[in-house]
Amino acid sequence: MEEFSITKKSSGDIEILNLEGFLDAHTSVELEKELETLLASNKFKIIVNFKRLTYISSAGLGVFMAYIENTRNNKGDIKLCEMSEKIFNIFDMLGFPILFEIYNEENTAVEKFSNN
Repeated sequence: MEEFSITKKSSGDIEILNLEGFLDAHTSVELEKELETLLASNKFKIIVNFKRLTYISSAGLGVFMAYIENTRNNKGDIKLCEMSEKIFNIFDMLGFPILFEIYNEENTAVEKFSNN
């Protein structure tokens, strides 16, 4: 089984999740738990950094779809950043850029939350 890990940091009221490794049906449960924990703690401004993510399956993609409505209903958002070209192409092929804000740099995603 491929490895997957999440490291967290905060920038004011923004929570940043750094994904690393292989996000598939087995490892997506860990991301679901992390997002559930954030939402249960009333943390609705979330940035997911993909810089070290090497693979994402449909199960991994589904996690973002499962939580976006709840975050936006609470005046938050899930912004995505620093995707490799390979990962971005998967998101793009499925129309995610219409649904999610995707930034090249984490700092830009942080600034977008700060401007709202």
